[in-house]
Amino acid sequence: MLSTADQYVGVPYVWGGSTPKGFDCSGFTKYVFAKNGITIPRTSREQVRAGSGVPLDFDSMRPGDILLFAESGEAISHVAIYVGSGQIIHASSAMGGVNYLDLDGSRGAWYVQNLVAVRRLL
Repeated sequence: MLSTADQYVGVPYVWGGSTPKGFDCSGFTKYVFAKNGITIPRTSREQVRAGSGVPLDFDSMRPGDILLFAESGEAISHVAIYVGSGQIIHASSAMGGVNYLDLDGSRGAWYVQNLVAVRRLL
């Protein structure tokens, strides 16, 4: 799963994108999982119901889990794939495309604060 995701680092962010020409966050996760034979819904708001729930602590997360994010009182707005060691890979509008992010770094604070669900699809 992670080697598939890694192949698309640098692909540009495109709202509504679901191909290697451009991905949004949920288009990226759907595409990567599909390439590995796992069908998941298209949007992050639907993906939160896929698979099985995992506790919201990093000791419980495994590489390949999806992490879902929402600001307080809002609907889910972002999804990423957990890489391990506090890192995610995702299609980010803020970063301009598919990239890795260290959740311990300065850019990771929003994600740690707004993590609302972890799902295991494998």
